[in-house]
Amino acid sequence: MKIKSFRYGIHPEERKDISKSMAIEALAPGSLLKVPLNQHIGRPAKAVVAPGDAVKEGQLIAEADGFVSANIHSPVSGTVIKRETLRNYLGTKTECIFIENDFKYVKDYLPPAEKERSALIKRAREAGIVGMGGAGFPLDVKLSPKGEIRTLLINGSECEPYITADYRLMAERAEKIVRGVEYLKIAAGAENAVIGVEANKADAYAELMKYVSGDITVEMLKTKYPQGGEKQLIYALTKKKVPAGKLPADIGYLVSNVATAYAMAEAVEEGKPLIERIVTVSGLAVKKPANYSVRIGTSFRELKEASEAEDDFVKAIAGGPMMGVALHSVDFPVTKTSGALLLLTEEEIRSIEPTPCLNCGRCANVCPMSLLPMKTDALILADKIDECRAYHPELCIECGCCAYVCPAKRPLVQSQRLAKKLIRERGK
Repeated sequence: MKIKSFRYGIHPEERKDISKSMAIEALAPGSLLKVPLNQHIGRPAKAVVAPGDAVKEGQLIAEADGFVSANIHSPVSGTVIKRETLRNYLGTKTECIFIENDFKYVKDYLPPAEKERSALIKRAREAGIVGMGGAGFPLDVKLSPKGEIRTLLINGSECEPYITADYRLMAERAEKIVRGVEYLKIAAGAENAVIGVEANKADAYAELMKYVSGDITVEMLKTKYPQGGEKQLIYALTKKKVPAGKLPADIGYLVSNVATAYAMAEAVEEGKPLIERIVTVSGLAVKKPANYSVRIGTSFRELKEASEAEDDFVKAIAGGPMMGVALHSVDFPVTKTSGALLLLTEEEIRSIEPTPCLNCGRCANVCPMSLLPMKTDALILADKIDECRAYHPELCIECGCCAYVCPAKRPLVQSQRLAKKLIRERGK
């Protein structure tokens, strides 16, 4: 069997063994759920319920406001307590709907969908499905590109350290994932579909192989970071490069995630909107690591308490250690794109002050986009914004490979982000 991969990248310590053996466990929702209306790329959803309204599990509580937006549904049955604008863990303000759980779980799901293209795209929009690999792009928009899609690529690599949510989903629910892939293939108008799984998930690969046939296949990928990056996955599976400034659809590909395929199967077959997802809770501060099935709007604090995490953790991260977001509090709610909560000890982090660049070139040697991060970093420090353009920070995928290998511990990802922001502002 040929194991496929892309050029460059890194091999960080995996640390998946902490939670890899933990089967998916349903986490009972608490008495109050806080549901943000901006859980996706695009415009926030527009609330259609008011304080005092009774709601059912799966009922629409906020509708997509524009083409690039996504519906939001109630994760439980109960009563709307209030609507309030709060800051999310990214620091931006978003309106939230507070729902008091009545613990009856009275459902209001959609009817099963027809299995033809227009009906499947409509169902993705009705169910509020977004990309669950982290970006949160509305699925119905992605399924309706201007160009023709020849091949659907499904990301099952889950290359970030610690996270095992997608792995457990593939190992335990492979049959439904494959059915979801079939629906996505039809909706995209693709001729075939390929699921890519990293070699460190051989049992998940074997499970998927039991159910694929015909124009849906499974390929094994080299265990390497960032194997799950969209352009890296396309190159690994097809040896095709997405030109700078172009989208995968421009060369005939569409990339989705195994969790998104699973959500699509639930929406098509059961009429279930996207109201819950699998979340890994891990880190050495966690006594009972887990892969929870969590209702959207559940507080990260509830995940922490259910996993009996110690209070002496020094860093909390929503997502993985490479591309996740550090939290100043665990009181933020789980959203459609929340794949993990990591609670890390001093032993697991590198709290080292950065020193001047050593000009070693390691960051350039591992960059999967073939950029020169040290150049952008130096120009940002010198306030030479216009000169940054020549090094194309807009192509950076913010994977963190450069910062990981930097012996001087330079904040290279932050420099790229700042360069992008300042260049955009000057353009305006």
